[in-house]
Amino acid sequence: MVSDTGDVTSATPALRTATRPDLGAVADALGLPAPALAPAIVEPDARVLIGSEGQVVLLRRRWAHDATAEAVVVRRTGVPLDHPDVLAAAADWGCDRVRHLANDRCVAVPALPESAPLAVRFAHLAALAATRVETAVALARDVGGTRTKDDGSPGVAADDAAHAAAVEVLAALGVPVLSEESADRQVPDGMPWIVIDPLDGTRNYLAGLPPWAFSAALVHHGRPVAGLVCDLSSGRRWSADEGRGAARDGVPVRTRAGSTVVVPSAPNGGSVGVPGAARRVRITGCTAVDLCLVADGAAAAWHDVDRTGTHVHDVAGGLAVLLAAGGAALTADGAPVVLEPDTGARIRFVAAADEALARTLLDAVA
Repeated sequence: MVSDTGDVTSATPALRTATRPDLGAVADALGLPAPALAPAIVEPDARVLIGSEGQVVLLRRRWAHDATAEAVVVRRTGVPLDHPDVLAAAADWGCDRVRHLANDRCVAVPALPESAPLAVRFAHLAALAATRVETAVALARDVGGTRTKDDGSPGVAADDAAHAAAVEVLAALGVPVLSEESADRQVPDGMPWIVIDPLDGTRNYLAGLPPWAFSAALVHHGRPVAGLVCDLSSGRRWSADEGRGAARDGVPVRTRAGSTVVVPSAPNGGSVGVPGAARRVRITGCTAVDLCLVADGAAAAWHDVDRTGTHVHDVAGGLAVLLAAGGAALTADGAPVVLEPDTGARIRFVAAADEALARTLLDAVA
């Protein structure tokens, strides 16, 4: 490997995202007190990568003067600037480059070749699209008024800005891109397609009440095979590839049993009930994030079967994360959820940590 100083070095071991149990080793390696590093373990815009032989690098995400995002190496030991896992972490953040804080040296995040698998290219561009959407949504805040969409939900300038920013990036994949903010494109039978919700949780965004999110999924034969959900209010990112699992901010996640159910809203003209299979119900107002909370074990299940249903753009990204994390999604009649390229159609289903819990919840609320 050629290091960022231009010297040829031996290949360094693979790095992984550090978690709380690694805090002591990270602090020792970087020569910093553990309390100074603790926030970097949990903040979405900070990440610590650690290797098996004491290699550690502390990264922070920031916007540069040219309005692009970059991953900044704050401190490191035994890790070259161009380490593949450093570049991969920057790509997961949707960054254009890695920059060393002390010497200002930069390494560009390489583009993926067209020969790379479609799901891998999607993951790379979806992360970049999420970063572009972050900027677009921030710039569009308080611009213009609100409108009412065909489904009765509110629309704002940020919806349109987010749509334009995301589609500009994802169009490079050469497959149809469907969106809440545009008319559906025809998808030939058997062809993969992308569906996005540029700004899920618009009511939350208008109220300044988190969360609101960008969501994207790659769908093939009715199944979301890769996905990304970015909570734009906090920076948290959930990503998934059905062949490699799901992660939140670089840390692998799995579903787990629990007693909390999340729901999108109260039924029309009704009240929110606590199903017999649960102890508590939460409402966040952002379906994409809800499904990711089930995927990472923060909640046990989600459902909308006693409501009018939701749309494919609302759920596809979160479903990709949920399924890759080991979860299950069943329609109101107990069949696996199959996604269709129709953003006007409604889907009613339950999503849960596993199929057994999904069926138990379905029996309780159907």
